[in-house]
Formats: sequence, C-alpha cells, structure tokens
Amino acid sequence: MQPRFVGRLGLADAVTVANAGLGFLAAVAATVEPELAARVVLLAAIADGLDGVVARRTGGTPAGEYLDSLADVASFGVAPAFISFVIAREQWGLGGPSLASAAAFCVPALFVAMAVVRLGLYTAYDVGDHRTEGVPSTLAATLLAAAVLAGVESAAVLVGATAAFAYLMVTCIPYPDLFARDAIAMGGVQLLAVLAPTAFGRAFPRLLLGAALAYLLLAPRFYWREGSDARPAAQMEGKRS
Repeated sequence: MQPRFVGRLGLADAVTVANAGLGFLAAVAATVEPELAARVVLLAAIADGLDGVVARRTGGTPAGEYLDSLADVASFGVAPAFISFVIAREQWGLGGPSLASAAAFCVPALFVAMAVVRLGLYTAYDVGDHRTEGVPSTLAATLLAAAVLAGVESAAVLVGATAAFAYLMVTCIPYPDLFARDAIAMGGVQLLAVLAPTAFGRAFPRLLLGAALAYLLLAPRFYWREGSDARPAAQMEGKRS
C-alpha cells in the first residue's frame, strides 16, 4: 500500500517537508552545540525560500501553503526558541526556582506559541498578498541564529531578543515581501554564514545580522511602495508563505 501523499504532493512540498526536518535537527543540534544549531536554522531558511522557486517552476499543490506554515513552526518557532533556552540553561544553571529559570523556560515557550499564532494568521489572511502583518517568523529566527553565529554569547541578550520577537510577530506592523533580487542576495549571505561562519572574523554572520536588522527596522516604512516596477519575491517565485 503506497503512502497517501503519493500523487498529491509535489517537488516543492518535498522541499517544505525537508525544511521541517531541518527544524528538528536544529533543535537536537542545540543540545550539542548552539552554533551548529544556528547554522541548521539558516539552512532551513534557505530551504524555505527554495520551495517557492521550485513551486514557480514545477507548480504547487493545495496542501502547499499549509505544509509551509507547519514546517515553519518547527524550523522558525521551536528550533530558535530551543537554542535560546539551551544557551540560558548553560549560562544560568537553572538549578532551582528563580526569575532566571522562569525566563529561560517561559520566554522560549511564549516565542513558540506566538510563532504558531503568527503563522496561523498568515495562512488565513495573508497568503497571496504582497505584505504580512507582524515580524515574519523566518526573519525572527534568522536574526537569532545570525546573532549566535556573529558571536553574541549573552543569554540575557538572546532571551531578551526572543521575548521581543514573540511580541513583534503578533503586532499589526506591516512587512512587505522581499523583492526577488533581495531575496536571492539574502539567501546567498545565509549560505555563506552556514558554510563559513567564522571566516574573516565572522564577517558573513555579521553581514547577515546587519541586513536582517535593517529590514526589521526600516522595511515597514521605507522598503516597499505601491507602483514600484519591481515585483515582490512572493509574486516572482510563487512563494506560499
């Protein structure tokens, strides 16, 4: 008896499912080495962009947009939250009840919960639009992973950033889709950060961190305007989320 998905899912869906698997691997890797986990999260972000390219060329399926959001929960919700928790546990000890223990456990849990809410709202209301409300979970995860690879070692900073992103993901701040040219450039920097995170004084993770921060802070006001002759990446690639 063949699996139910045979004949129903396409190549783009396979890339999306691989993204989900990378999310699990990132969470497991965090127990061994947080920097390795951060590299796997960035690899998942590359897969998240690649599935849209594949969908544009080979066609999507009705299940695609749902698979995409489910995969993103693993890769950009659970995995970065677990990295934050592991780093806090290593630095703070968490031997007994304390404010630090509460923050280490509750903030990552809140991040996962808000990522689920954000992705559910995206699937229900934003698919097919050229913008979304709230910080994209992929952006939040990229920033956390890039910060770890760039040399940010303070658990307080990382847990604080995790808390901030948990809130920002469910705000009404509009974020436009990346133009295709910028999405390709971002993917290239992510790949360099994965392959050579310590090269040239951690130049690639720091470049990625700077670019992602610029988008986080400036995109809602300056990045996209109606009537632009450049089409957003989601339109160019058939991106599903």
